[in-house]
Amino acid sequence: MNQMLQEPEAKSHTQTDQVKPSEAGHAPDTPVRPPAPNHPRFVKPQRVAFVQASWHRDVVEECRIAFLAEIEARHISRAQVDLFEVPGSFEIPLHAQLLAKTRRYTAIVAAGLVVDGGIYRHEFVADTVIKALMDVQLKTEVPIFSAVLTPQQFHESSVHHDFFRKHFVIKGIEVAEACANTLHSLERLKGQVAAGIV
Repeated sequence: MNQMLQEPEAKSHTQTDQVKPSEAGHAPDTPVRPPAPNHPRFVKPQRVAFVQASWHRDVVEECRIAFLAEIEARHISRAQVDLFEVPGSFEIPLHAQLLAKTRRYTAIVAAGLVVDGGIYRHEFVADTVIKALMDVQLKTEVPIFSAVLTPQQFHESSVHHDFFRKHFVIKGIEVAEACANTLHSLERLKGQVAAGIV
């Protein structure tokens, strides 16, 4: 399976059950949220490819959802992010390389969960994937960001699934931050090179 994903309408993860004033006796308190950070805007349009492994999809998709929300807050709209799915993490590097060679994308993000098969096998797979992604990045000069994770222990239990789902939310936010910051840095550097400053 090597297909582009269609992103469903975003659902808010901050919604809570609404209580009617008549049920509670008074209106619920509205939490005070801190002001949203003011992230810098890009000079040129950006386009990002997000490549996701389908193994443990219910866990890995939390990274994608969090990434899309955070990257949008950093001025790259969901329409500027193309989503792709591959069978497992081992298939991500070749897909990333083909996408990088199109020159359509200013960045590529990879997400996957490598588990099972004993400690040597899954660590070997994860190390191989990370090294291959670095090779693609250096050969194509398209930045590639990895949220391919290898937990020391992962059991098919609801406790582990819940833990790693939450962990992938954090990783999605972190990889969006790294992606946006790197794209800003490269934009500045390319401008300095073009101006003869560097």
